[in-house]
This record gives sequence, structure tokens and C-alpha cells, in this order.
Amino acid sequence: MRRQPAWFNLSFIAIVSALTTSATFAVGYTSGALAERANSTEYPILLEVRQLLDGYFLGDMPPTAAMDYAAVRGALTAVGDPYTVFLDPPAQELETQNLQGEFGGIGVSFRRNEVGEIALSPFPDYPAIRAGIVEGDVLVAVDGVAVTPEMTLDQVSAMVRGAIGSQVAITFRHGNEPPREATLVREKVEIPSVTGRILEQDATIGLVAINRFSEKTPEETIRALTDLKAQGATRMVIDLRGNGGGLLDSAVNTASIFLDGGVVMYEDQRGQPEKTHTAPGKGAGADLLLAVIINHGTASAAEILAGALRDRGRAPLIGQATFGKGSVQLIFTLSDHSSVHITNARWHTPNRIEIDGVGLLPDIEIQPGADGSDPELDRAVEYLNSLP
Repeated sequence: MRRQPAWFNLSFIAIVSALTTSATFAVGYTSGALAERANSTEYPILLEVRQLLDGYFLGDMPPTAAMDYAAVRGALTAVGDPYTVFLDPPAQELETQNLQGEFGGIGVSFRRNEVGEIALSPFPDYPAIRAGIVEGDVLVAVDGVAVTPEMTLDQVSAMVRGAIGSQVAITFRHGNEPPREATLVREKVEIPSVTGRILEQDATIGLVAINRFSEKTPEETIRALTDLKAQGATRMVIDLRGNGGGLLDSAVNTASIFLDGGVVMYEDQRGQPEKTHTAPGKGAGADLLLAVIINHGTASAAEILAGALRDRGRAPLIGQATFGKGSVQLIFTLSDHSSVHITNARWHTPNRIEIDGVGLLPDIEIQPGADGSDPELDRAVEYLNSLP
């Protein structure tokens, strides 16, 4: 990836990220802070409009930060690249925590109920449920700050999360009862990226489902493989359906588990020679028979893993064509902890297939089932059982 601009003080972390299949998929992460602001005289029309709004607009002006963010989003839209985007501080914080695989919280998820209030769903054995919060309780305030309908779920989540061991005051309401307040101590909440189980269809086949690529994914993958092999699994199905991405290094290191050295991917960087990402040697799962399941939600870092295993002859791809996110973004953390993602490079599979905007086509195309059936998994089992 490109060298950092002289006006940034940066530490470099490469990622391939996506939170959902409908969100932006990123493939490069650089964090840092602006050393100085751009000269405002470079944008005279924007300054003129702001002065006219201040002088003539009938009504209250939005906060300066809101105007600033709107101007940044407008500038990025003009670039015409769907992956060059801006994240405000709450969204940036949540993305960072998701990629780290853990955060300080009270063990609760958020959703909007039928009237638009923020409803709570507590996790077992965490502070929220121990404080008496039950499914469907309404969040009223956090540390005395009222939760309003205008707040996004990301903003509310960022208010509740914090340093492990710190305190947060939660005001919540059961149904029509008066609001109650509880002061909770934030605990480490882990976000597992890998789950594993023995298949009911065949006790010698394990299913390893990877839902994103966090810092802990390679470790979690090895743990899942070890556990499944201890239960008698000798063959594995890697399920990448709905996996929108994550950390680049995590994807490369996870692919390396199933390879015996060699190329994982190539990266064409702006202004730099091509970079080759390789597996360091024989991985813990290099001798396992594999099948990989993909779908339209398989993107970015997940496409790196799928492409590497297919091109290196380790596994066929079963399911539907992948999303097609193969461009690289540098992500700069700005002075207020917001961030900007800037497309800077593209990557290719070991066979130098460029998937950006195209995706990976399955070797065995199977459409999704209905009524709880899983024809893709059934076909993966059939494939593994056909091997000698």
C-alpha cells in the first residue's frame, strides 16, 4: 500500500473490512491523526455558502461538526468511488472494536421496537442481565444523557461501550413501569468470529463457520479445528456465507492454516511494486480435505480465503458467486476519531484473478434452499464423501 502522506502521523494496520453485505467493504487500514487542517481558503464556494447560511437561514444551524461531516461526505461522493467513505466517531469506534474481537460492555444488544424506541436484549452471564434487564426493556438514558429517536443504534452502542472495568449508569424501563437506573461495571465482551460443529449428516465432517476476520480469527480457527478433530472429524467444510470481510492479515493467516506455504494473494499498490502475500509454511490444516461454501454476501477478506483455497487446489467453491470486493482502502483516523477510507490498491488471487466488481464464480453452483433446508451444505458433504 502507498506511503503515508507527509501531513499524517500514522501507524499502519492493513485490513479488509466489512460490517454487513450492504455496507462498505474495505481492504486496507491505516490509522492516524491529522497533523494540521487544510487551508479553508482552498474551498471558497463552500465558505461563501456557510457564511450565507449563517447570515440568512431561518432557523437554528446544525452543530459545526455536523456541517463539517456533511461537507466531507459530499466531497467523497464527488470522487465517485463507493468504497471511499467517511465514518463518524461512533461508527469508527464500533468498527475498531469489532475487528479487535472484543470490547468493554454490559452484554446487551440493541434494536428498535415497534414504536421506534431502543429495546434491549441481554446476554446470559453479563452485567445487564444481572442488573435485572430483560428482553424488550427500553433504554431511556446512558450516564444521564437521554436516548432520543434521532440517535442511531451505533451511537447508542458507542455510549454504552467503554473501557473494561469502568462504570456506566443505565436508565431503563420495564413496559409501563417507572424507569429504573443501575450502575454497571463494564466487562470484556468477546465477539467470536468462528464457530464449529460436527455435522449431523456425517460425524467425520466438521463445519467451521467464519463470520468475519478479526484479530482472533486464525487462533479461533485453529481452536475449532483442534476441537473438531478431537471429536473425530477428518474432513472440514469452511462456511463463508455472509462473511463481509475483516482484517487482511487475519485472512492471509487463516488461509495459511490450510496451505503448505506458497502464494495467498497478490496486491497491486498505488506507486509501489506488486506485493505478494504468502503462507509461511505447512499449516495445521494443510492435510485436511476441504470444501468451501460461498454466497453473494461473501466479500473482501472472505474472498481472499476462498480464492486462495480454490486457486491452490485445496477446495472447490460451492454455492453462488461472491460479492466482488477486491479494491484496497487506506483508512485514516482523523483528529476527532472519525475516519476516512480511501481506495488505494487492488488485490488478485494466486492465479491472478481480479475479483473487484465481478466476484468469484462457484465451481459447483447451488442455489439457497427454502424452509430451513441447506442444499449448499448437503452438496459440500456429497463432494467430501466422493473423495477417496
